[in-house]
Amino acid sequence: MPIQRIDPGPRMSEMVIHNDTIYLSGQIAEDGSTTVEAQTRDVLRQIDARLAEVGSGKDRLLSATVFLADIATFAEMNAAWDAWVDSANAPTRATVEARLADPALLVEILVVAAR
Repeated sequence: MPIQRIDPGPRMSEMVIHNDTIYLSGQIAEDGSTTVEAQTRDVLRQIDARLAEVGSGKDRLLSATVFLADIATFAEMNAAWDAWVDSANAPTRATVEARLADPALLVEILVVAAR
């Protein structure tokens, strides 16, 4: 089965598809000056758009990893997540506190989905 790399760069690809499994790289907010909840909504909007590009959607999510700059913002992130996630098809999920590449970024999410 071939491996399809979408938007490859020198360090990583935005998405990789193999055997109808979509691996989406970590998505970050476009505006780092907002709250965790707002950044999470922006990230989830981007995930929706990227998955739609390859014929998938949030109802096809298999797993998600959420990185928070401060675990104390877990409830804020969950407010946006809970409003977005398809509860009938919720993926596995892990949430960890991590230092993100830019101090203005408060959340990063990567997902794996089926096509």
